[in-house]
Amino acid sequence: MRHFDELLNDLRNRLVAMSGLVQAAIRESVRALAEGEDSDLKTVRDREAEINRMELEIDGITTELLALEQPVASDLRFITAAGKINNILERIGDLAVNVAERSESLFRHHAKIRTDVPILAELAESMVKRALDAFINKDANEARAVLLSDDAIDELRDSVFNELIGRMKKNAQSVQPCVDLMFAARNLERMADHATNIAEAVVFMVEGVDVRHHHVQVAN
Repeated sequence: MRHFDELLNDLRNRLVAMSGLVQAAIRESVRALAEGEDSDLKTVRDREAEINRMELEIDGITTELLALEQPVASDLRFITAAGKINNILERIGDLAVNVAERSESLFRHHAKIRTDVPILAELAESMVKRALDAFINKDANEARAVLLSDDAIDELRDSVFNELIGRMKKNAQSVQPCVDLMFAARNLERMADHATNIAEAVVFMVEGVDVRHHHVQVAN
């Protein structure tokens, strides 16, 4: 039992560390997009490599826990949720690289187009952080609140798309920079989608309830 508890703590601590790397990657990717700095892009790529390494380590721990320790009840739900969240965090790291790589094209075109993409990034990062906090704190109510906040991300993405499409119609030279920003916005929105996947895993972990594809409510 002592070995089992040590593995559980190690799993939790590694996920906390990995979540910190992912949140930093989101911030750095947006900074690269805004400033067109190669150093920021390199930092995001280096961080993604570290995230990938941690994903494999965490996969190894979850496999050992499931195969050798035969957990049941809440421990089994925690380990299952941790495995899902681990894979989701790796995907978010990939999306951060995608966002940062758009900075290269914007830099080549000397483009400085003001949009609400930074606000979209703040909302996406906030959703990821809140979902991860809900996991660490085993807070199903906060996880449900994350699920309900997804509509705001979708509405802002639509607003950004409409604004950029309008600019492209008015100025042909802005087409490529606007397309780059649209791809960035789409990747940020996908990060938020992944945050809702984390939140769904948290609700299942805490309550044993599968809320995928169902309307959710926050408890009073």
